[in-house]
This record gives sequence, structure tokens and C-alpha cells, in this order.
Amino acid sequence: MSAQISLARLSDADPLAFDVCVRESKSETRHRVTLSQRDFVRLSAGATAEKILEAAFRFLLDREPKEAILPRFDVSVISRYFPEFEDRLPDYLR
Repeated sequence: MSAQISLARLSDADPLAFDVCVRESKSETRHRVTLSQRDFVRLSAGATAEKILEAAFRFLLDREPKEAILPRFDVSVISRYFPEFEDRLPDYLR
């Protein structure tokens, strides 16, 4: 069973801020995630910020359990842990 990812935008300021909930079976994790306007423009390829966040979480969930995802982070840090993130993101946006 794949994880369900729900997002709520908390701020339209720079950086954009989101509350992300990841549900699998009967457990869930919550994450506070930011996305700078600069990174949004660079990564979007026409996608909404919500689609970028959902794609980023699918990318992360393919590599680690939801419990290993940081509770608070900026999207820019994903590449520090997974250098292939920005190259693979377009695959997850499809």
C-alpha cells in the first residue's frame, strides 16, 4: 500500500511553508516544510508548489521510511542527503 500525502499551505510568503502529513496503514508522520521562491521557480517546470512537495515526498519515501524524514526542513536540504534529487524530481512530477 502506498503512502497518502496531504499538504496544507501555511504561508504564501517567501519561503512558502507547508504542513505535510504522510499516512501509511494506521500511522502517520507530520512535517513542516519550506520552499523558497527561488527554488520553486527553479524546480517547478510548470508544476505548483504543492505538486513539487508531493513529488519530493514520493522521492523520499522511495528511499527511506516516513519516520526517517526530518520533522522540519527546507526542500533545498534534500539534495544534501540525496544528490540525485533534482535530477530525478521531473520523473516524480509526471
